[in-house]
Amino acid sequence: MSTPTQRETLVPVEMYKKAGVVFGTQICTKYMRRFVYRISPDGFYIFDVMKIDERLRIASRFLAGFEPEKIVVVSTRLYGQKPARMMCERVGCKTITGRVVPGVFTNPHLEFYMEPDVVLVTDPRTDRQAIEEASKIGVPVVAFADTDNKIENLDLIIPANNKGRRSLALLYWILTREILRNRGVLGPDEELDVPYESYIASRLTR
Repeated sequence: MSTPTQRETLVPVEMYKKAGVVFGTQICTKYMRRFVYRISPDGFYIFDVMKIDERLRIASRFLAGFEPEKIVVVSTRLYGQKPARMMCERVGCKTITGRVVPGVFTNPHLEFYMEPDVVLVTDPRTDRQAIEEASKIGVPVVAFADTDNKIENLDLIIPANNKGRRSLALLYWILTREILRNRGVLGPDEELDVPYESYIASRLTR
């Protein structure tokens, strides 16, 4: 397994760690093992932060190549909904938050029908409907994938904790900034108009 190096990262390594981006689950699928750095004493898989950073770079360059309005960001998971919306407000993409209506990508007669060129999902498990429909119409899928996720019908994986509030906020914030930098909307060292903390969803209340 590779160890973190001193290569400059998109945000400081400590920022990834404090936001919980590197923390996986106690289950790891075969494919996701390649992104794991170690296993903690209590049995949780820990991602290699450099591999997270590398995939965020690749994904941002890839997504920047599409027309903004042809990118659809999906988040059934509650903690991903606010950061997904905030990303799309700045990038110009479309969001589907909450339940994915069957046929949204495959049935032109639906009121909420969309024709994406690429789809970004928060969690391959909870966003399965969107993944299956994108696959049917031949649209590439980019996904945040945790250690316990299966990777069928995914084209580009960003390994990361896709369940935590802070983790999802930081991931979406980085993607927003890097897509805009790749498009030349922001300068190479220019920051977003808001800090990543503003992307954090409120805690669930019962």
